[in-house]
Amino acid sequence: MGFEVIGDYDSPVISIMLYNPAKIPAFSRECLKQNVAVVMSGFPAVPLLLSRARICISACHTKEDLLKALEVISQVGDLIGIKYSLAGSNKQHQEQGPKKLE
Repeated sequence: MGFEVIGDYDSPVISIMLYNPAKIPAFSRECLKQNVAVVMSGFPAVPLLLSRARICISACHTKEDLLKALEVISQVGDLIGIKYSLAGSNKQHQEQGPKKLE
C-alpha cells in the first residue's frame, strides 16, 4: 500500500511510520472520522522524528472489519501524505489491488 511498516510479522500490532510529529493528530482524527481507531505514538515514547500509528488487530475483528480498516487507512495515508515506500507508487501493485485476507 506504500506505507513504511515496522515490527514483527507475527505481531498483532502493526506500526505505520508517520515520521513527522505534526501528522499525528491529522492521521488520528481522519481515521476516527471513519470509525477506525488507531493508537498514536510520538515523543517522548519514541524518538522525535519516529512518530508512528499503531494498528492493533484483535481476534474479535472480522474480515470485513479488517478490509474496511485497510481501505480507510489507505485513504487517510494518501490524504496526509505518509506513503513513503516505493511500493505505493508501483503501478503493478496498484493494478493488483489489496491482497485478500484468508
